[in-house]
Amino acid sequence: MGTKALVLSGGGPVGIAWESGLIGGLAKAGIDLSKADFILGTSAGSFVGARLAMGTTPEELAAPFLAMDDAAPAALPGSAPTPQTAPAPSTVALLRAMEQARNSGKSPQGILADIGAFALAAETITEQAFIDSFGRALSRLAPDFWPERAYACTAVDAVDGSFHLWTRDSGVGLARAVASSCSVPGIFPPVTLKGRRYIDGGMRSGSNADQAAGYDHVVIIAIRAGAEGPLAERSKRALDEEIRVLMGAGSTVEVLYPDAASITAFGPNMMDSRRRPAAAKAGYAQGLAGSKALASLWSAA
Repeated sequence: MGTKALVLSGGGPVGIAWESGLIGGLAKAGIDLSKADFILGTSAGSFVGARLAMGTTPEELAAPFLAMDDAAPAALPGSAPTPQTAPAPSTVALLRAMEQARNSGKSPQGILADIGAFALAAETITEQAFIDSFGRALSRLAPDFWPERAYACTAVDAVDGSFHLWTRDSGVGLARAVASSCSVPGIFPPVTLKGRRYIDGGMRSGSNADQAAGYDHVVIIAIRAGAEGPLAERSKRALDEEIRVLMGAGSTVEVLYPDAASITAFGPNMMDSRRRPAAAKAGYAQGLAGSKALASLWSAA
């Protein structure tokens, strides 16, 4: 039968809604990705993956987003901690900092350290307020809680730029691990774990799919790599390299990108929580349409 891994990429609050809708729609179509032997999440995907690892069904995952009012969506776990009427957080400063870091000529880790420095210098809400924004799903867990299922999420050390994969063996709590993976530099605060501060794992890669090497069958839900523009192109190149790593390790890989309707539903800013209802519904519709290749892979797995 073979072992199965599910890789969930980053994409802000809008990405959380879309991935939730997509997974719910796929399950309705008979493809239950929550049955994976290993779940790996980055940024938005870390939150969605944590919910699945804790036993949330695909239907339960998607339902709150699908029920949201398009005109005035209510706050949901993992949303940006701002009123729904407030302007969406801007990523312009972050994108500028990322470009400057990439043009510095430094090593990949040095580039990440520069982005971490930008994050540490930014004025944001407090760490506790950030963790509380995830709602009961995570903020009320015991400090040392970690799900029994094989689950991991990604983060980057804000000081030295080193990459970290949080697992049960890391000795950290799920709430802070997920928050660190979702800590978009310049918008949310770096999160403290074991005396170090960490930022969004998506700074290394949108999906970090290479960390699922060793599983027979890997399904990657890739949000940014399926969009358009320079950032998407960079994400796609990184993902292609990660797929080569997975296939080199013997994995069969299937990638799910957002379709045209989903990309339209996202809007220009993945941090704009007001786009979540449309994104979730577009994801659900895409999932309902199913995927013959994915159905074959998942059933074979």
